[in-house]
Amino acid sequence: MTPPFDKATAIVTVPTDPATAFRLFTEETDLWWRRGVKYRVAGRNPGSITFEAGLGGRLLEAFETPIGIRVIEMGRITAWEPPYRFCFDWRATNFAEGEKTEVEVVFETVRTGTRVTVHHRGFASLRSDHPVRHGLDGTAFIRSMAMRWGEQLTALREHVDSSR
Repeated sequence: MTPPFDKATAIVTVPTDPATAFRLFTEETDLWWRRGVKYRVAGRNPGSITFEAGLGGRLLEAFETPIGIRVIEMGRITAWEPPYRFCFDWRATNFAEGEKTEVEVVFETVRTGTRVTVHHRGFASLRSDHPVRHGLDGTAFIRSMAMRWGEQLTALREHVDSSR
């Protein structure tokens, strides 16, 4: 049973088949992943977000700093089942050693295209005053995470629409 306030879920339907949706999500991530301090470590500065395909691949953000390019590993792929599903560990920059959550992305055929569902879980393992919560507790925090993923999936849908 999932502990209370552990999982945020967001869903979008995109007008394409699961294989294309999976490819756009994982191979063109930087083209749809929103920019700004809410979504990227680099904030509005130039940089890129990429997935390394396959089991054990990483989710990386690379960006310029005054002393050169900085690369941050935000996650590592723990399940890779194209074109239907993949999972990755998620680590925010303010996570301590050993702290992580899990993101599962599922691609399902529906009448109008592909339903993309993101489940981000594991928040119950983080202490209630963890900095990633930004002072929010329980329901308010999970709602904010679901809204954040909803905004990301809206950006994915817009990217799919523009790629057609």
